[in-house]
Amino acid sequence: MSTPTTTAPPLEIELAPWQFEIGGVVLGTGTRIPVGNVEGLGSPATRPQDVDNPTGDGTYPGQDFYGPRTIRMEAGIKTPGDPVAAADLLARLELAVDDPAARTRPEGRAVLRGRWPGHGIRRLYGRLRRMEATSTANAINGWIPLDIEFAGLDPRWYADELSQLTLRLDQAADHKPDDRQASVPLCAPAECGSADPGDRPGWITNRGNVSSWPSIRVHGPVTNPRIWNTVTGRVLELGLSLRTGEWVDMETRPGTRWALRNGTVNVANDLTPASRLDMFAIPKGRSEIAWSAEDPTGTCRLDVSWRSAYTAL
Repeated sequence: MSTPTTTAPPLEIELAPWQFEIGGVVLGTGTRIPVGNVEGLGSPATRPQDVDNPTGDGTYPGQDFYGPRTIRMEAGIKTPGDPVAAADLLARLELAVDDPAARTRPEGRAVLRGRWPGHGIRRLYGRLRRMEATSTANAINGWIPLDIEFAGLDPRWYADELSQLTLRLDQAADHKPDDRQASVPLCAPAECGSADPGDRPGWITNRGNVSSWPSIRVHGPVTNPRIWNTVTGRVLELGLSLRTGEWVDMETRPGTRWALRNGTVNVANDLTPASRLDMFAIPKGRSEIAWSAEDPTGTCRLDVSWRSAYTAL
C-alpha cells in the first residue's frame, strides 16, 4: 500500500469585485456576461422546528435550522456582432451544469465563487440547478439573457484560500485520558516563565465569523490516534492500527461526513462514542489542534485542512 500521491490543484481564476465564477466561466463586471440583480445574498431561509401547543393557543418554539441558500442571478451573454462567441459561452455554462462529479454523486458539489467589494474571494458549495437562456431572439446579435439558479446546500460562504496544518508525532501534545487540554512539557524553573510559539505548533486560525469544518488525514504507521481541539474540547479517536503507507480520511463538512481507510474502507465504527464528526468544528478565531498516538517509529503524521467560514459573501 502506497501513500496517495498529491497532484497540484487547478489554478483558480482571480476575481475582481462584483464578479462570480461558475465552472471556469467568469460573470459580472468587466466580462462578456454582465450580471444584473442577484437574489439570495441575505440570510438563508430557516426550517423552524416549532410544535403546536396541543392544549392552547400558539406554539412551542423549537430549533431554527437554515435551509439551502438559493442564489438567483439575472445575467446575459453580451458579445455584440459575434453570435458564435455567445453560443460558445452558453455551451460552457451548460457544461458546468452537466458536470457528472457534481450532478450524479450524492457527495458531489459544484462551487460558486464570488467577490464582494472590500472582501476576498469566497465560495459556496452546492448544486447548479438552473442555467436557462430565457430568450434567443437577439442571439444573432450576440445577446442571450440568462436565468441562473445555484442552490447552496451548505449556506455558509468559505474562504477561497485553503489553510493547512501538518503535525508530526513528536509535535503532538501529551494528554491524560480524561483531559482535553494540551499539557506543557517539563522545564527548568528558570525557563518556565517564557513561551516559545514553536512549542505550540498546533495553533490554527479561522478568520471567518462562524465555525468551519476541517478535513483530517492520519498517516500510518500509527495505533489509536486521538485528535482534539483544546478550545472546544471536541475529540476524534479511532481504535485501529495503520501500517506504513496507510491512511484514514475524516471529513466533517455537512453532507460529506465520513471516515475512510485508504479511501475505500468505512471505519466509522472504529470511532469512539465521544467522537462526533458533526461536532468537530473549528471555532472562529484562534484555537489549537493537538493529537496523540502510538508509533515507535515516530514517522506518522496528522494533516488538517480547512477554510475560514463566513455568513455572507
